[in-house]
Parts: sequence; structure tokens; C-alpha cells
Amino acid sequence: MKTNNRRDFLKKLSALGAGLGIISATPMAADAATTAGSEKKVKSGGKKSKPVTVSILQTTDVHCQVHAHDELFWENNQAVFRKTGGYAHLASYLNKTRRKYAHSLLIDTGDMFQGSELSVKTTGKAMIPILNALGYDLYLPGNWEVIYYKKAMQTLLGSLNAPKVCANMYHDLGEGKKGELIFPAYHIWQVAGIKIGFLGYTDPLVPLRQSPNYSKGIVYSKPEDNLAHYVDVLKNQEQCAFVIILAHLGLSQQIHLSNLPECEGVDYILGGDTHERVREPIIGKYAKVVEPGAFGSFVGRLDLTIQDGKIIQESYHLDEIDADEYKADKEMDAIIAANEGPFENDIHKIIGYSTLPLYRYFVVENTIDTMILDALKWKMDGIDIVLSNGFRFCPPRSTPDKTGNIPITNGFIYDMLPVDSVVRTAVVTGKQIQDWLEKELNNVFAENAVERFGGWVIKFKGMQITFKAFAPKGQRVQSVMVGKQPLDLNREYSICACERDGDPMDMLCRIKGVKNAKNTTYTLHSVMREYLQANSPVTPQLPMSAKILDAPQTLLTQVHGVKYEFR
Repeated sequence: MKTNNRRDFLKKLSALGAGLGIISATPMAADAATTAGSEKKVKSGGKKSKPVTVSILQTTDVHCQVHAHDELFWENNQAVFRKTGGYAHLASYLNKTRRKYAHSLLIDTGDMFQGSELSVKTTGKAMIPILNALGYDLYLPGNWEVIYYKKAMQTLLGSLNAPKVCANMYHDLGEGKKGELIFPAYHIWQVAGIKIGFLGYTDPLVPLRQSPNYSKGIVYSKPEDNLAHYVDVLKNQEQCAFVIILAHLGLSQQIHLSNLPECEGVDYILGGDTHERVREPIIGKYAKVVEPGAFGSFVGRLDLTIQDGKIIQESYHLDEIDADEYKADKEMDAIIAANEGPFENDIHKIIGYSTLPLYRYFVVENTIDTMILDALKWKMDGIDIVLSNGFRFCPPRSTPDKTGNIPITNGFIYDMLPVDSVVRTAVVTGKQIQDWLEKELNNVFAENAVERFGGWVIKFKGMQITFKAFAPKGQRVQSVMVGKQPLDLNREYSICACERDGDPMDMLCRIKGVKNAKNTTYTLHSVMREYLQANSPVTPQLPMSAKILDAPQTLLTQVHGVKYEFR
């Protein structure tokens, strides 16, 4: 939060408005970008000025997780859980951290309006007063900012007090023709006698990764299409001493970008999208790359020491927002409670239990996805294969209540499945399944980072495969069994998965040309609730439906070839 006048400001927040009960926050104290430039410059005369350390703080992929939650850490080759995150705990961290620095800049690099029941019930509006009160200084839209379609995205981002940047999202003039940029390409922070330039890029694959209708009216371009131009503007025209790319591309793509000639002149890429936890910057040919986890569990902190108009030192830290260390800020707690109030009973209503911790971090299989597949297979009796996308969002849940089991609430169903999609059935051939598996595995493990698609291995039940992650393209699948029989390339199999808004009727789970596609009367949420009511407590043991042969089954990242591990 802003250090000056913060408490006075929060005390003056208006009461709940009508309708959804969203608090309106007025603009906060002057933005650091406009105040820092008024500092007195160092007078010449040979005497050096005192060094000043400034801090750039980054969150990303919080996915509307407003409360502290269980978080998974990989330590000593096993999963351990600690309570982290929550915007009230983040507020306490920010209060403490910003007091240490003469100047700081707080950034969020996307996926701030999608991922919880509160966000869905208010179409993202409940996040606005929370984000504004935290005092963010700059934003980048993520791949999920389009969840409520283009106009709503513009309204939500426009309701935030701080500037937004994105150099590769354009208005669609029709038939994919690019109009003007929707947001400014860059932002400049004048601080301690220098300029720091921030250039924004979001994922150009949004129309493929998300339901196509979400991003209708937007044209995306690749970062390298105009990156060199804007770096030249920032370095030579604007005379920036330091250039940072704010990116929501995924760690593989961000590393790839750091090695392109177009990236020459960039110092850092502050990334997002794949929820990776980079604790030590990854050194690319032209830029350093970091990514600060997800769900508000971490803050990335880049400290720059400036003296006489030059950056003389830099250091990067991944700070854990430990809920015990950073107690909930009372004012922020009140804002969250006021906005959540109308929906609180439904959000926290328990609809079932699990005997095992629920998580979604491993590349190949996770207990959350296993539970979803178990529910679909239970409901869609007679379907050969049920499918679920390889999402990574949804914080873990591992803390049992007085029953000794782990409660599953309505809100957690939304955390797992923010989009309550219709369940669709169809028929495909064994050859389509084989080709689709190869394509999906290449999306995750492609040697060329450009070919890596967001998300992890697709999830399925009713089929068992073995595969080599690092085999050549098109040669990863080693065996496929459907039920107890080997996959027959000429046979037809029934499948079910969720419908995506805007997909043609003959597409299901990115399989093209399916036959006899039909939408059922069920949605993912209704299936989950019915399954839990009938089967709780559930025990979603990992089924080994996909067995990786050339890497650990506990693989936690698709990134390879650089010094990095997820932990």
C-alpha cells in the first residue's frame, strides 16, 4: 500500500453501494511515477551523492484468491503445505516492505479478475476496490482478463487507478485487421534521477488457449513484431537507464524471448502465466527472466541501487507471503469482507470432503484433476474416455476440519473450475486420439519453446498411456490402452469433455472433426456437486493414467535446459 495517507484514506472509504455491494475507492495519493520525478538532481562538483535503493514489487496470477490459503512447496522430494497469500496479508507485507525504501513501484502482471466464486458472481467487479486500495502502480492484462469479453475487460481495467500497458493487443477493425493499441505500449518511472521503462506483452495465443469468443474483437501480435522498435524508443528517445518487459507469456516463452536479438537492450523480463517460482533470475542472452509464483503466495522484489544517475547494483528476491509472519491487515480485511458479504454463505458452504490433499501443480497428474475426472466418469456412465484440460490454477486445499477430512466448499468448485461449462459428448476414432495425444504432449514438452502451449498434460480417465516427454515431435506416445485393450486406430470411441464458448460443434477438447457431438443438460459444477453429495468423502488417488518414462512422475515444470527448479 502507499505509505503516505494510507490509513486516513482507508478510513474514508465509502459504505457499500447498492446492488452487489461493491465498495467504490477514490484515487489514492499521487502515483510514484509522477512524484518521483520532482526530486532534486545531484549538483555537479565532484562529490558523489548517496546511493538510493528503489524496489520494484511484482505479483501475478493471483486469480482472485482474496484469502490466505494452503500452498504446496516441494521440499526434500515431498510435498509440504504452508498457509500463504490473501490480500489482507499481502497488504501487511507491502506496508512493512515499502517503509524500507525511498521509492517503490508495485506491479501486477495479469490474471487478476478470474479464478474464484466472488469474481464470477460479480464479473470481476469485487476485485476493483481491493486492488485500488492496495495501491498498485502499474498493470499488465493476462490471458484470463478476457474472461467476461472485451468490453468488460476494458471497463474492469479502466476502473483501476494505475496505468495499464500492453504493446500487442489491438482493436480488431474486422477480419483480423489491426486497429489502435487497446492500452499504451509502455510506461516510464522517473526515480532517483533516472528513468526506468516498462514495456508490456501478454500471451498472443489467447484466442487458442481460451474459449475463442472471450477475445472476440481483439487482435494479438507476437512480442518480437514490435519489441525492437519499443526498446529503441525507451533507450534512445526516452533515455531510459533500465528497461523491463512485463510479460504474461509463460516461463518457456519468456526465456525464449530473452534470447531473441529483438530483446537486446532489455534488462529484465518480469513474467507470469505458468505460475512458476523463479528464486534466482534465469540468465538469457539479452535479459534476465523471473516469475513470482501465483495466488498471492509470493511477491517478486527487484531492488535497484542508484547513484549519480546510474544503477550500481541490483538484486532479486522471491518473498513468501507467509500468513503467520504477515498478519492480516484490518482495513484490507474489512474491504474484502464487505465485498464478499452478499456471497459469503454460498462461498463457504461445504458440499463434500476429501481424505487426501487437493492440488494441481504437477505437470502429469494431480488430485484435483483426478477428482474431476472421477466425477465425470461416474456421471457419464458408458462413455469410453472422459477428458479434462491441463489447468494449473486453483490453490491447494490440505487442512482438515473437525471431521478429520478436508472440506470442499462451493467456492472451491469455482477455484477449480471458474467457468461452469456444459458437458459435451462426441465420437472419435483411435487415429484421432493418437494424433491428438501427440499434439497435446508437444504443446507441453516441445523442444522449441515457441511451440509450447500454456498448461500441462491433458487429463483423462478410461485411457492409459505411456510417453517420453523428450522424444522427437510425433514420437512421444509409446503405448495407449482404452479400458483393457490396446488403442485401435480404426475403431470409434465415445468421449466427453467441457464445451468451450465459440468452438465449432465438431471440436471437443481441441480435437477437431469429432462426430455426433451433443451438449448434455449437465454442467461441470452440477456434476461435481452431485458426485460429492453421493460419494463424499472421496479419495482421489493418482491413477497413473499417463506414465512418463524419461522424467520423474513428480515433474513440476515444463522448463528445461536452464538452471531452474520449482519448489
